[in-house]
Amino acid sequence: MSPSRRWTARELIDLVLDRGSYESWDAPIDISGHPEEYRAELRAAAERAGTDESVLTGRGTVRGRPVAFVVNEFRFLAGSIGTAAALRIAAAVRRATAEGLPVLASTASGGTRMQEGTRAFVQMIEISRALMEHRAARLPYLVHLRHPTTGGVYASWGSLGHITVAEPGALVGFLGPKVFEALNGRTFPSGVQEAENLAAKGVIDAVVAVEDLPALVDLTLSVLVDPPAEPALPRREPVPPGTPVVDVWADIEHTRAPERAGVRDLIKYAAADTIRLRGTDEGERDDTVLIALTRLDGQPALLVGQDRTRQTPANPMGPGALREARRAMRLAEELGLPLVTVVDTPGAELSPDAEEGAIAGEIARCIATMVTMTVPTVSVVLGQGCGGGALAMLPASRVIATQHGWLSPLPPEGASVIRYGDTSRAAQMARDQRVGALDLLAAGDVQVVVPEEPGDTAADLARAVAAEITHQLRRAGGEAPASRGRGVARGLGGA
Repeated sequence: MSPSRRWTARELIDLVLDRGSYESWDAPIDISGHPEEYRAELRAAAERAGTDESVLTGRGTVRGRPVAFVVNEFRFLAGSIGTAAALRIAAAVRRATAEGLPVLASTASGGTRMQEGTRAFVQMIEISRALMEHRAARLPYLVHLRHPTTGGVYASWGSLGHITVAEPGALVGFLGPKVFEALNGRTFPSGVQEAENLAAKGVIDAVVAVEDLPALVDLTLSVLVDPPAEPALPRREPVPPGTPVVDVWADIEHTRAPERAGVRDLIKYAAADTIRLRGTDEGERDDTVLIALTRLDGQPALLVGQDRTRQTPANPMGPGALREARRAMRLAEELGLPLVTVVDTPGAELSPDAEEGAIAGEIARCIATMVTMTVPTVSVVLGQGCGGGALAMLPASRVIATQHGWLSPLPPEGASVIRYGDTSRAAQMARDQRVGALDLLAAGDVQVVVPEEPGDTAADLARAVAAEITHQLRRAGGEAPASRGRGVARGLGGA
């Protein structure tokens, strides 16, 4: 399936940017140094496409928010990137960096321009260098892949976005299927290079129609650029240190109840402006971890949480889930966003596949990443905190727990087996190991315990937890990254 229509660069600019906000950054293209035959091709391409090259760059606003843009024009020699187009892209990205602007790129290209060969090919490095300078400045880079996007474009600036989406049915792949067939004498399997399959495999975040791009850009930048709002949820007075533990086994059973609040309830009842990110962007996806750009009680944050509802004996949290979590950690650091991690797992996957997938290494790398982050971080022991999979998400600068939450090296039943040979003393092991939230508070392993009240619904607890997260982030100075051009946004009338 391919898209029902192929959008031109100018149509896309008119659709996505606010009326009257378009400002071109493109200097005239000099083709005098090329052979006459190629110059004739370029003139014919310009007449056919209505553009002077295969890319247009500039700035504008999307619902009042300023952005820089790079848009491919496929009708100009199949959107291919020659030296002039590459230099135009790199210059636009560097200007956006200097002006503190997010960059939105929309690709539609067959890749490197064959008429220019290696000289054009190596320019993908310069584009990538400019983009990494942009990302190092903690400025957002959003990518929209149109039909088709292949070759060097996909293997450079098409794959370096913080968030990457593609239009429905778009062909997106490294090697075009026609070239593959000609070189190998067989057809490329259908569906592999289709946007929907790439989203399912965790290569891109989502499939988004061109018509929905303005809403996506607006929503994304509302989290990445707009300042925090005043909190609206009432904060519960934390449980005082020294409060005695009543029955930790009852706490454990409480957190295992199906109706217990989970990370999805945090998003449903206490968040707004949420954009789900899916996969590692390296071809792996595990829905036992949920990643989202969002606002928790008005506070912009990157949320990564263990989704207890998706973890079953048949579908445990595997190493891919922790690789997704590390992607979220890296994004938070790059974008200057506070990171919120939610611990709620009966335990990571224990299997030959998990061992070969480096489950232990991924736990270690998550811990190492979190302890070296410079943005504000808050972790929440929301419910079950079992084993290394829980520890992987724990080491934030501030750790909070719900009153019934718990943390242990193994399920209490497993600890009982190791200690006594069977599961019969699980409750005793939970008490002996001091796994409960109040024990963790007494030991200094958590800083705050959120009280749970009789009759709490999932919504009640989710709102109480979100209020505490916001309080802790405000104490830590967590805010949207003001250094990335909010003054510019306001100067142009942005939110």
